[in-house]
Amino acid sequence: MEQKWWHDAVVYQIYPRSFLDSDNDGIGDLNGIISKLDYLKNLGINVLWLSPVYQSPMDDNGYDISDYQAIAKEFGSMEDMQRLLDEANKRDIKIVMDLVVNHTSDEHTWFEQSRSSRDNPYRDYYIWRDAKPDGSAPDDQESIFGGSAWHWDEHTQQYFFHLFSKRQPDLNWENTKVQDEVHAMMNWWIDLGIGGFRLDVIDLIGKEIDKGITGNGPRLHKLLQEMNQKTFGDKDLLTVGETWGATPEIAKLYSAQDRNELSMVFQFEHITLTWENGDKWNPIPLDLKEFKQVLTKWQVELADGGWNSLFWNNHDLPRLVSKYGNDKEYRVESAKMLATCLHFLKGTPYIFQGEEIGMTNVAFENLEQYKDIETQNFYKVRTEAGVTHEHMMDAIHENSRDNARTPMHWDNSENAGFSKGTPWIELNPNFPEINVEEALANPNSIYYHYQDLIKLRKAHPAIVHGSFTPVFEDHDKVFAYVRELNEEKLFVICNFSDEALTLDVPTEYQKQDLTCLINNYQAVTAISETLNLKPYESFAVKL
Repeated sequence: MEQKWWHDAVVYQIYPRSFLDSDNDGIGDLNGIISKLDYLKNLGINVLWLSPVYQSPMDDNGYDISDYQAIAKEFGSMEDMQRLLDEANKRDIKIVMDLVVNHTSDEHTWFEQSRSSRDNPYRDYYIWRDAKPDGSAPDDQESIFGGSAWHWDEHTQQYFFHLFSKRQPDLNWENTKVQDEVHAMMNWWIDLGIGGFRLDVIDLIGKEIDKGITGNGPRLHKLLQEMNQKTFGDKDLLTVGETWGATPEIAKLYSAQDRNELSMVFQFEHITLTWENGDKWNPIPLDLKEFKQVLTKWQVELADGGWNSLFWNNHDLPRLVSKYGNDKEYRVESAKMLATCLHFLKGTPYIFQGEEIGMTNVAFENLEQYKDIETQNFYKVRTEAGVTHEHMMDAIHENSRDNARTPMHWDNSENAGFSKGTPWIELNPNFPEINVEEALANPNSIYYHYQDLIKLRKAHPAIVHGSFTPVFEDHDKVFAYVRELNEEKLFVICNFSDEALTLDVPTEYQKQDLTCLINNYQAVTAISETLNLKPYESFAVKL
């Protein structure tokens, strides 16, 4: 496999709305991000993925784009964007733009033209169909945000298709003019100097609506190869696709180097294990054996063809220490364990803002405190169908996208130093204890653990390119594995429980005079026949 700069990169995701507000309007902005570039450089990351900052009516917090080549006023200006690119570049940090091309906002010029008349030149930029004879929707396909995926347009007397909100009409990727427009826009951003794209729900652009196919449509990979050829293919950029339906076989189609599609994809098989029958509003406990099997499968099957993206959480998912760790008695220990477990795997690690200080889920008491359109829609759909208010609030506390979107905690001052105005969404009330200032002052903080993990990735090729061998495969509380390259052999062990455990160690891993690379209790320098682990203990040693 040809080595690429992003193989040993570490990406930090910023949700700009919630990162830092420089003008005190209650909404984070580009100048806020610029002011914290040294903080991020100090952490050690070299790529910033920005959730969308384009012009948008913010029906879905910017994932509904009304102008791809303008910046939303609440985030700043195109001059601010250029300054962010320049300042990041000075610090050897690349900016990855979050690009949504499955759909636009209904306020995008293309859609305003498209819905103006049936014979408008832009009509076929979107997906329009006649009603059934009885006036109902063309079929029973559902929106991912709940309800029908079809919306009636009174003016032109047809339905348009929207897989998300009715204010996010889907683009018609069967129209070559749509493809040309998107490619031209992407090249405009590449010329500005960005480091790549994160492609939102990109597995949906090959859809064949009349056959009921949305994800992984038959035209998908041809469309991606054309996009690669006409935009980023010869530019050495990082490109990552959000692909909810990917299997390892499909992921190789996206990310094998000889296919000329993407650098890597986000797959969500490990994420959905805590959703009963794939339903996030019916959360179930984590089965660690199943979780390990999924992560192992992706490590093994993408070992030689393709590339993994490594993540526990993002702007759509709950905070990792609340989901997979213990955010009360063992918040620090479990956050460090989860970080160690992920960062020693093969692939490119992604850190979501606040993860590096162990920010937790928030449990707002009232539905009105939640701002997320998906949360609000599903509460309405489910409670109208008979699900209790109590069940939905428990599910929202566990899995609402707003868990990740509360403002970043910078210090223990008013609004955690995020803004002197009224924040767009309330803060997690635990910010006086959990914040950046506190983390930087404490040499044993989660922040410095992440900093050490990033340094280790740069220093040990076995972490980036080594083979992966699972250990203690049948244990229901321990995830352990070996990474090996040439003469280097690294043993990683992680206790995913709040119990003290005793393990019988296979002979081949019983070693004296070990070099401990990282730990969350005390350094491990020898492993004998038995190994005693404290709650959420983790370490990595060089064998």
